[in-house]
Amino acid sequence: MTLESILEQARRERDLGLISQAIPYAGFLGISAEETDGRVITRLAYNERNLGNPALPALHGGVVGAFLETAAIIELLWARETVSVPKIINITIDYLRPAGPKDSFARGIVTKQGRRIATVAVEAWQDEADRPIATANCHFLLRSG
Repeated sequence: MTLESILEQARRERDLGLISQAIPYAGFLGISAEETDGRVITRLAYNERNLGNPALPALHGGVVGAFLETAAIIELLWARETVSVPKIINITIDYLRPAGPKDSFARGIVTKQGRRIATVAVEAWQDEADRPIATANCHFLLRSG
């Protein structure tokens, strides 16, 4: 089964979990997604192997960055009407505070979508949505299809 066919099935069944299950790296990191009140919420389940500094303890910055990028991709896949997979052009991440040893959540918004390029802004938090641990601004190359 291709990612495109899984995306078609996920839209048909309104099941975001199918998308995150179809992305192997998301599964490795423990990333899942669901729709809550019409918004895509992506979750990074806490796993000790994702720690970068066990002395604090704090999640590795690369894991947080990968989580933000994956959240942006899932948001864009869910928001678009095509089944083509976007390709990342660049990502800018602002790390705002250490991410502790607990589940993290993210939500994205497609701030601009043209014919070829889309921009997605993402915020990640742990305890309170209004106290983000990191934010990202991502640009994607879109393919028609």
